Amino acid sequence: MTKPNLRLLDANLNRLREGIRVVEDIFRYIYNDKQTASKLKSLRHLSRLKNYTELLNSRDIKNDVLKKSTFSEQSRDDLSSILIANFKRAQESSRVLEEFTKLISIEDSENFKYIRYELYDLEKALINITSNSK
Repeated sequence: MTKPNLRLLDANLNRLREGIRVVEDIFRYIYNDKQTASKLKSLRHLSRLKNYTELLNSRDIKNDVLKKSTFSEQSRDDLSSILIANFKRAQESSRVLEEFTKLISIEDSENFKYIRYELYDLEKALINITSNSK
């Protein structure tokens, strides 16, 4: 795998785990929802590849051409907007990982596909719950 491909995988693994973690912590600390937080924690722990050192060595934050935040990333209206933004972040990253791991492992690709569909399902259920509790 090339260094740029590894860099892409590393960035998306970080984005996926970060997005899941934000949603997980909302359900853990704000909603006190152990079942949902545990499910999200399990998905976050599935979000791994075996070549950690190689991925870490490919990281190049200084040369990231889009590391500056956009306006939409700098503001949130409410808790629901935080949930939506982080669900989307995690879903999009899992899709990128699903596609790029096809180059190295069908098993890894299917794992990220599973994570993506689980996130779609959780998002639908949880956004409905949080919208109804307003």
